[in-house]
Amino acid sequence: MPFIESDGIQTHYKIIGSGPAVLMFAPGGFDARMEQWTNLGVYKKIKLLDHLPKKFKCILFDRRENGRSGGRVERIQWIHFVRQGVGLLDSLDIEKAHIVGGCMGCSPVLAFGVQHPERTLSMTHYWPVGGPKYRISSHQRFARHLSFVEENGLESVVSLVKSHEKNFSGDPRGGPWGQPIRNSEEFARYYSRLNNEEYRLTVTAMYRGLFDRDTAPGADPEELMQLATPSLIVPGDDPFHATSAARYLHECLNNSNYWDQPVAAQTEENAPHRLLKFLEEI
Repeated sequence: MPFIESDGIQTHYKIIGSGPAVLMFAPGGFDARMEQWTNLGVYKKIKLLDHLPKKFKCILFDRRENGRSGGRVERIQWIHFVRQGVGLLDSLDIEKAHIVGGCMGCSPVLAFGVQHPERTLSMTHYWPVGGPKYRISSHQRFARHLSFVEENGLESVVSLVKSHEKNFSGDPRGGPWGQPIRNSEEFARYYSRLNNEEYRLTVTAMYRGLFDRDTAPGADPEELMQLATPSLIVPGDDPFHATSAARYLHECLNNSNYWDQPVAAQTEENAPHRLLKFLEEI
């Protein structure tokens, strides 16, 4: 699988299928690898990638700080994930694309649609994250990492993440840059030498900006209400993918289709067909 430098980040990607371009922001929270489209939860069940590439060019990639992609210590906001996606499209000479996200990948899809409506053919939000329990748990995860940094220092973070293969969700102490630390000795050395206090301020600003509301994060409602982009919303129903977050997006996005299908009834027989029907009608 090839790599492209996008927004200064080494980006691991692959393309499957042919036809109109579909840029896919992976699910998995802070383990957003392209493999999650086939290995994770509901996506393993509905098998989108057994169907979508038959009619569309699917562009899969490891989100920055995840999988085999690189990272950069900074106050990451949703726009940073958008820049990675835009840079990938630019490198592939693709002007416009359908933008599909799963789970936490729905938030950069929203930000992409707001920042680049002229390049967004459609938006699909499969199980958008959101809800008060999601916000609270996200803040708690970052707080646990910052407590570990304060008590042990950044060199101990490097030692910790190299001692196992757990992601940020699996062991919050390791923080959001655990995978780049594993991927690159150069990055690990750079990370361990950062100023602890400056680092804690950066991370605090990062999570407060990312998880700033008790519904679906990614863009302000006033921004979403100005979009005319066709959108498909598929609701989840658990503490991290609150149905209320999906309903909120339907309320904000004027040209949106809400697939009111209970989670248990979302299957390989109907979910890929619903998405293909939506995309083919654009």
